Amino acid sequence: MKHQLNIIIGSTRPGRAGPIFAEWLERFAREHGKFEPVLTDIDAFKLPVLDEPHHPRLGNYQNDHTKAWSKAIDAADAFVFVAPEYNYFVAPAIVNAIDYLSREWKYKAAAIFSYGGVSGGLRAAQALKPLLTSVGVMPIPEGVALPMYQKLLDEHGAFNASEQVQGGAKTMLDELLRWSEALKPMRAG
Repeated sequence: MKHQLNIIIGSTRPGRAGPIFAEWLERFAREHGKFEPVLTDIDAFKLPVLDEPHHPRLGNYQNDHTKAWSKAIDAADAFVFVAPEYNYFVAPAIVNAIDYLSREWKYKAAAIFSYGGVSGGLRAAQALKPLLTSVGVMPIPEGVALPMYQKLLDEHGAFNASEQVQGGAKTMLDELLRWSEALKPMRAG
């Protein structure tokens, strides 16, 4: 059975580009053939700033949006965060979404597909990694960064990945699978 890969769209901002890149990555991962990719849009869960009365480690969720988010994350074996860079940092929606849960993240690997201006979102990716480790996620070094991402979209807003981006995405998925398989016994325990 293939590992489930949740491709998490990390921006909730109107006019965001995240869904364009996530949809491309979902198709690419499906063709790659080693994961069962699932698009997971943080915006669809409508998570307000953390509003649970109990600490996430207790798993005593009171709100329907938290229960739905918990179910979506718990089902995953691995993640790719499609992460924009806002003000040299990770998008607040990603931070909030991670903070909602605890055990659902444990012993899963994650990669980061970042996009932004000149840095390609690398500052956001680096800021995201310590947060992921604090909830038990293993962020892998391999990722994809898209600098000046607006120039990578055609006149219709579509993303046509270069050979370099495709090669980076393949390497990222290959390594993510290795880590996901290595962590599987820990998830089972």
